[in-house]
Amino acid sequence: MLLGVDVGGTFTDAALVEGGRVHTAKTPTTPDDQSRGVLTAVAAVLRAAGAQASDVTGLRHGMTVATNALLEGRVARTVLCATEGFVDLVELGRQDRPHLYDLARPRVAPLVPPERRVAVPERCGPDGPELPLDPAAADEVARAVAALEPEAVAVVLLHADRHPEHERLLGRALRAALGDDVHVSLSHEAVGTFREYERAATTEVDAAVSPLVGRYLRRLAAGCEDAGLPRPQVLQSSGGVCDLDEAARRGATTVLSGPAGGAAAAAIVSRSTGEPDLLCFDMGGTSCDVLVVTGGRVRETGGGAIGGRPIALPTVDIHTVGAGGGSIAWADAGGALRVGPRSAGAVPGPAAYGGGGTEPTVTDAHVVLGTLGPEAPLAGGVTLDVDAARAAVGALAETTGLGLDACARGILRVADAEMSRALRVMTVERGVDPRGFALLAYGGAGGLHAAGLAARLGIGRVLVPRAGGVLSALGLAAAERRSDTARTVLLRGDAITNDALAADAAPPDRDAEARVERAYDVRYAGQAFELTVRDVAPDPGALREAFAAAHRERYGFDDPDAELELVTIRETVRSPAPEVALGAGGDDATTDGPAVVRLDGATVVVPAGWSARTDAHGTLHLEAQDAVPAPAPWEADA
Repeated sequence: MLLGVDVGGTFTDAALVEGGRVHTAKTPTTPDDQSRGVLTAVAAVLRAAGAQASDVTGLRHGMTVATNALLEGRVARTVLCATEGFVDLVELGRQDRPHLYDLARPRVAPLVPPERRVAVPERCGPDGPELPLDPAAADEVARAVAALEPEAVAVVLLHADRHPEHERLLGRALRAALGDDVHVSLSHEAVGTFREYERAATTEVDAAVSPLVGRYLRRLAAGCEDAGLPRPQVLQSSGGVCDLDEAARRGATTVLSGPAGGAAAAAIVSRSTGEPDLLCFDMGGTSCDVLVVTGGRVRETGGGAIGGRPIALPTVDIHTVGAGGGSIAWADAGGALRVGPRSAGAVPGPAAYGGGGTEPTVTDAHVVLGTLGPEAPLAGGVTLDVDAARAAVGALAETTGLGLDACARGILRVADAEMSRALRVMTVERGVDPRGFALLAYGGAGGLHAAGLAARLGIGRVLVPRAGGVLSALGLAAAERRSDTARTVLLRGDAITNDALAADAAPPDRDAEARVERAYDVRYAGQAFELTVRDVAPDPGALREAFAAAHRERYGFDDPDAELELVTIRETVRSPAPEVALGAGGDDATTDGPAVVRLDGATVVVPAGWSARTDAHGTLHLEAQDAVPAPAPWEADA
């Protein structure tokens, strides 16, 4: 038996895979200590399967500890050690602004304030040390850091990605002065690639979240041991799992752990349905995550961002917006209706959940319109309180001057608009026509909005798996074991040789069954940024051809006369993933809209002009009956 557990902002989902059968459970998240919610969800799914903890052979976990810490600013007390003259590197950042025309919008504050930035008397250039770091000076820096009483230290020295000897020397001095209780992140270990700002910002994040991640994972491991469960493996932002100790040591690799759970599940759906190109959106209680599958493979990127902070590590290419079932609706200063990013979360939750919430949410709007009703409890045993939902939405209706139903429809339209923008960011804004994709909807609220969002994008096919409410947890059970390395080489022209391209940066102790995949960050000489090309032979001619194709796809042209520059070589070691299926389906059924289909852990709206059928795996296929897909009911009433 393989077990996946995914912690969301509102619910914690569990999926237990037993051969061709899938058992699921959904329980409220426990924000004060996520491990309690994890163990509760595990107990619930074991009861549903009639199984014992000793039957579980593997436990994979997706979490939001690092994500929440960064978004809420509750991180470990961190000291930054940087080359003398460069201690303000993260605060200076780059000269671009995230909100170009909002001059009053401040940048995200660095995690380390000025008083906890320590200068290191050393300097390396691209070719090696220019001002050597004296061991006595390293000891003096370590004493200065100790006086600041840190929980973690980030060490970022110039050009340490190519010349790490000074960071290693300072790291030894820090560990001798601070002991094992203080986490030390060295930039060449945490990142390993060039660009000082991104490397510094990522190392700062790694240091600031690793103590929190470590404490949480150790607590979870102890709880699992007491319950007779295997030691958990942890999902990384890349979509692969690693050992618990490695995740605790490199907390920055887990900042997108939660959203990445859907990646492996999306690949399973792609294989089982024969749909190679999927536009996927995961709408949970707190947020909506969007990712893209092309040719049966989830799109990845060499770096991402969380809360405005760059993370220069491999991640599943995900775009997230604050639009979930628990997102709170409100009126801005001009009286316009808004939804999110603030969420009711697990505590108190939407008003309809009866947990004390009084503010209107997307879920409450569905209850008011009758899409969700109290006839049967939702997943997790939640019984809906219609009167509480009507009271919450009614208060906003009075503020905006709308009727009750009109306000509820408006909430859903605004939420749809926010999510459709996220879907366009991943497709239209990148030159991709979404009409060639099927829309894969999952998460507890995904099926409610799937057909309406598809109609907005001109998509006529929608997939909602039977386990769609907990699909990310199912993906965790199917996630592969993975490790990533990257090194900046900065080679031009004739220096890009077969030997340089084939150089193996992967760890020598990898599993015998593991396969190594190599990718290259390439640009034309003189360009500021590069494109990543994959699945190419280690041959200069093949590399140029693959880069030219990627450049044409992204920018519409290529330059056959320009000199090529190889910037970074990336290597991924993948161990074989477990064979996990979606499970057996029930009876084949066809439904014409308008209708509402109840799944285990999710509800699906089938608008008028759509039909729905189930396949052998229980996946619900929605198809538009006309060339122009019909909109959601709340859109049709506009």
